[in-house]
Amino acid sequence: MSLAAPETETVSETRVACDGGAGGHPRVWLSIPADKGWVECPYCDKRYVLAEGAKAGH
Repeated sequence: MSLAAPETETVSETRVACDGGAGGHPRVWLSIPADKGWVECPYCDKRYVLAEGAKAGH
C-alpha cells in the first residue's frame, strides 16, 4: 500500500494559514523561511512553496 504524496501549493506570501480543508485540523499560521523557500504544515504535511520572484514579507 502506498501513501499519496502530500499536497503542494505555490504561494506569493511568506505567511500562510493552513486548516487542512473542511474538518481537517485547527488553523495554524506558518512562515516560509527565506533560506528554504518552503514550509510544511505540522498537522497535514501540506507543503507551501514561495513562488519564483515573490518577495519576503509580502
